[in-house]
Amino acid sequence: MAFLTDRKRAEYRGSSRHGTEHLWGQTISAVGLAILVPLFILTFGSILGSTYEEAIAYYQRPFPAIIAGMTITVAMIHFRHGIQVVIEDYTRGLTKKFLIIACTCIAYAIAATGLFALARIAL
Repeated sequence: MAFLTDRKRAEYRGSSRHGTEHLWGQTISAVGLAILVPLFILTFGSILGSTYEEAIAYYQRPFPAIIAGMTITVAMIHFRHGIQVVIEDYTRGLTKKFLIIACTCIAYAIAATGLFALARIAL
């Protein structure tokens, strides 16, 4: 029977000192989304209900296209950070690695698809 203190049992099993990196990444993207989402709602809401041609012409202007592109990019970065934290908290081993890679690929694919569609409209 080993007589170890709680501190000795917990040594080397504590923090990996990488949690603040995820927290800061998510906090920065959350602040960015707090600014971008209302701007996106205002720009998208003003064109809602118009014809297809008017919507295409509207998103060919720089300001709405830049706001939409930034919102897509920051939202997918925020999603990637958030889902990675959830996966790290609830899975272990090879499953954790696979899910993190898969969700990262999904986030980047959604961002790339959205930005490609926006570029096709704007150009």
